[in-house]
Amino acid sequence: MTLQIHSPAFADGAEIPAKYTCEGDDISPPLAWEGIPGNAKSLVLIVDDPDAPDPAAPRMTWVHWLLYNLPTDTSGLPEGVAGAELPAGVRGGLNDWKRTGFGGPCPPIGRHRYFHKLYALDTALTDLNKPTKTELEAAMKGHILAEAQLVGTYQKRY
Repeated sequence: MTLQIHSPAFADGAEIPAKYTCEGDDISPPLAWEGIPGNAKSLVLIVDDPDAPDPAAPRMTWVHWLLYNLPTDTSGLPEGVAGAELPAGVRGGLNDWKRTGFGGPCPPIGRHRYFHKLYALDTALTDLNKPTKTELEAAMKGHILAEAQLVGTYQKRY
């Protein structure tokens, strides 16, 4: 079985419910995965939006959530998971609000795509001290065994 990630809250390519955005409770959606390679030592989750600030003229990829050293014996994360509720050993990186933790979709204009990317690594990463996405990706280089993604979309109501 290949690595897969999905959510009971929305299908791949479908709209993310407002509950998980700045117009709702701004909590992380539930995520589930399977197909982790037997030789994987840790998982990494990166959630980002390549359509910022405007899907018609994107200028950057906005980072919403970075988690690394997720244990390979987990099968997902519950809705609204944060801080001490994360499995032991999990570390967070800095999102583009310059904080750790989840920051939900809040697009300034248009319908944006939100990529939930899961990576299986052949190693557990050292403490990277709240890395940026660029720093985390550099640490992952050469260690990725498998990857999967789930894409949700969102457009503000007002």
